[in-house]
Amino acid sequence: MANVSIENYAEAQRREDAELIENVLSGKIIDAAIEVHKVLGGPGLLESIYEDALFHELKLRGMHIQRQLQVPILYKGVVVGDSMRLDLLVEGRVIVEVKSTENKHMVHSAQVLTYLRLTKLKLGLVLNFGQSLLRDGLTRVVNGL
Repeated sequence: MANVSIENYAEAQRREDAELIENVLSGKIIDAAIEVHKVLGGPGLLESIYEDALFHELKLRGMHIQRQLQVPILYKGVVVGDSMRLDLLVEGRVIVEVKSTENKHMVHSAQVLTYLRLTKLKLGLVLNFGQSLLRDGLTRVVNGL
């Protein structure tokens, strides 16, 4: 067995704990999204309706959510362009991008990955309520987990 320093072990444990927290959060978010999809149905409504309902459902479940959060874009220490706007940020850890489109588009995942990189967060979800089954519209996006 290789020698592992206390510092390396502690850092590995912190990473493992963070992954566990984000995985638990994503499970709770997906459960809430399934409830919204079950109650409102899908496809057929605007993204904003699903976002409103998901925000409300997550609040009912006692979660801290920021909605339409403006995040400045930094380039070499300078704010450039307009701020990006996150649909939902759950517990300060998971970005949720709500969609209501007929087809799944790779650009949605790329968009969330960019958000994750710029915010230095690790996990995002694309929830496309435009699918008959929510599981077909669910994409998990990971930044270094």
